[in-house]
Amino acid sequence: MVAERPPDAVRLQVGDRDVADYVWRSQLPASTAPRPFLHPVRTLAGCLVTDARPHSHTHQLGISIAAPDIGGRNFWGGRTFVAGHGPAWLDDHGAQRHRRWLRHTESGLAHTLQWVDAEGSALLRERREIDCVPSGDTAWTLGVRTRLTNATDRPLPIRSPASLGRVGAGYGGFFWRGPARTEQVRVLSPAGTGERAVNGTTAPWVAVSGADGEDREWTMLFLAADATTAADRWFVRARDYLGVGSSLTWDRPLVLEPGAHLERHILAVVADGTLTEDEAAAFADAARAA
Repeated sequence: MVAERPPDAVRLQVGDRDVADYVWRSQLPASTAPRPFLHPVRTLAGCLVTDARPHSHTHQLGISIAAPDIGGRNFWGGRTFVAGHGPAWLDDHGAQRHRRWLRHTESGLAHTLQWVDAEGSALLRERREIDCVPSGDTAWTLGVRTRLTNATDRPLPIRSPASLGRVGAGYGGFFWRGPARTEQVRVLSPAGTGERAVNGTTAPWVAVSGADGEDREWTMLFLAADATTAADRWFVRARDYLGVGSSLTWDRPLVLEPGAHLERHILAVVADGTLTEDEAAAFADAARAA
């Protein structure tokens, strides 16, 4: 069993196992771009596979959906990348606010949110669904589906730091912050092995394996659940910190017209043990077919 959940959080289960807490209303500083997030997330055997508010990146929150630049507002948290200058602290952070529950069971939920700027004006409306399903005796699969709609009367650009000149930093969208321990980490995908080989690719899946403080091994396996999401590039970090994201946009702005929407669907297999390439591919195929 995991520790007592924080206020404004719901616990999710697979069978009789507690596997994740979803903090749907976070009490965090504005500089973190407050938003709902999943943490702690654990394997069926209890290995912790997320981190939240680590000292080096206090705005990174377990598993969340975040974006560094939406219409000139920072929904990622931390410093803002300014073209021609670099990262800078600006008073430009937005927040995601829960609006209404649509579904809530022991293994899944759905709710609506608004992405608002510092003045409280809505830039995006969102419908989000999260589901946890078993994937055999040693793994379970997390599904995260989002539909984001432009809530303004003007075109809304979505940008990454890469689109502003920071090479390789095409992050924004689904993001997993892994646990702090990185010395035993392995990154594997059909595109190659290691951060350099995988970052910026559209590989069919990305697997990250590591071990907890008791040397219990775990693997996180990320894949797209539909063709649209599969076209997005992977953002991968495994040296300074451990993180994997599916990027809404890489080196060019993505513009949502008024009333237009985008949809993405990510699956993450949470497994005990270290998966081989063949095992990871088999889990990915099974997760897509489920």
